[in-house]
This record gives sequence, structure tokens and C-alpha cells, in this order.
Amino acid sequence: MRTPVVMTLGMVFAPCGLLLNLTGTLAPGWRLVKGFLNQPVDVELYQGLWDMCREQSSRERECGQTDQWGYFEAQPVLVARALMVTSLAATVLGLLLASLGVRCWHDEPNFVLAGLSGVVLFVAGLLSLIPVSWYNHFLGDRDVLPAPASPVTVQVSYSLVLGYLGSCLLLLGGFSLALSFAPWCEERCRRRRKAPSAGPRRSSVSTIQVEWPEPDLAPAIKYYSDGQHRPPPAQHRKPKPKVGFPMPRPRPKAYTNSVDVLDGEGWESQDAPSCSTHPCDSSLPCDSDL
Repeated sequence: MRTPVVMTLGMVFAPCGLLLNLTGTLAPGWRLVKGFLNQPVDVELYQGLWDMCREQSSRERECGQTDQWGYFEAQPVLVARALMVTSLAATVLGLLLASLGVRCWHDEPNFVLAGLSGVVLFVAGLLSLIPVSWYNHFLGDRDVLPAPASPVTVQVSYSLVLGYLGSCLLLLGGFSLALSFAPWCEERCRRRRKAPSAGPRRSSVSTIQVEWPEPDLAPAIKYYSDGQHRPPPAQHRKPKPKVGFPMPRPRPKAYTNSVDVLDGEGWESQDAPSCSTHPCDSSLPCDSDL
């Protein structure tokens, strides 16, 4: 299997970040102090986390200078020492996990180890970025980071720049390797969908039946509740007297028509009644019998 791009980027950025942070931690170049009185103009003092170096004309460099202002006892310097060393150790651990997780010599990489190494490298980048940013924030504050009084000037030196670059590379490399969790999570979700359920799913909401006492209802509600009509109990009620007088009912009327509607519809010959060709003793009646 071809190595994923995110793993390749992580394996490139992480060693570069480790090299830059290691150089920035050991090199005496976190702060540049120059402009000393009663000394040559080109005299410069480089202050780091572990040592101070005096340089003149970019040719003579003397390290191991005496700390006359209590610089190494300042809180930003002590915190930077601890965090930078911790960041270097975490970076080495992350690279070891990344080497075991990527496994370029095998067909399938271990996505879990690769993603875990990305998380470790990302944390290492944060551990190195915090002291570098804090030191840079108090760079010109002589109360926090002691330095000679004016006209001596303080400036940022190369170790801070290397620390910033190394921290950013570790953050990018750790983030790239942490994306290796995506294929592993996708495969795990796919297995969960395909796996059959062990049994019927139980409802998460439990039903509790509570029997409440029946309240005393009014008679109108009591005898018509539950959709049933119950006759009320027998009560001795007096019949209401009828009010008014009885009215006589009218007789039914019948409709009579004075015109004979059958007038003019007689037979053609009333004198000689016609009879059918069949004899009268047949089963059919004659016209004269009608």
C-alpha cells in the first residue's frame, strides 16, 4: 500500500522541527545585548538558556561569561529550560511512535499508532511554542529579564527565530499525522453498521404505572363519566302541573275533484259490444264481461 500523504508530511516536518528546537535550546542566542559603556562599540553579548557569549568584531567569541545581573535566575529563563527539554523528549517519543505506525516497509500502516504519534508531536510543538512566546513578550522588560540600564539595548536573537520555526513545524507535522485517525474511525464505524444486533433493542424510557385514587365527582360528572350513561338514583320528584287549556284537533279533509276525468274516453261502438275471436268459455275474459 502506498504511504498516505499526511503521513509523509508528518515524517518530514517532525524531524526538521526537532532539529530546529534542539539548536535553539542549546545555542546562546535568545537575546542580543549591545551598546555597553566604556567598551568598544562592536562588543555584543549573546544570552541563551544555559550560557552567555561575548563577541567582538564577529571574530572573537568568548563563552562562559559571568552573570552579573541575575539573568539565569529569571522566571522566564527557568520555565523555558524546563519546557524546551520536555518538548524535545516528547518529540523523540512522537517520532518513535510515528516510525512504528507508518511502517513504510510493510503493506498496511498502523493508523492508530500514526495518529497517536501526531497527537504527541502536536503537544510537543505547543510545549516549545509557549516558552518562546513568553520569553519574547518580556524581552525588553528589565524587571523580568535583567539587563544593564540604558543606553544598552536588547534585541531578538537567532535562537528565538529557530524556536518559532521548530514549533510551527512540529504543529504541522503532528496535525498531519493525527489525520491518520480518519481511516481507522471510518473502518470502525463501517464494522458497527454491518454487525448484527445481539438482541431486541430495549427502550431507554421505562414506563411506570401509577394508580391514582378516584376523586369525588359531582353527580353530573359521576353519572356521565367514562362515556357511559348511568341512570341517577331514584328521587321522589313531584310531577309538574300542565299549564293551559286543551286545544281541539281539526278533522282531516279529503280532496274531491268535480270534473270527470274519464269523460269522452268511451268505446267506438257502445251498442254492439265487441268480443274477441276466442269463445267466451275460454280462459281469457271477453270485452263484454268487463
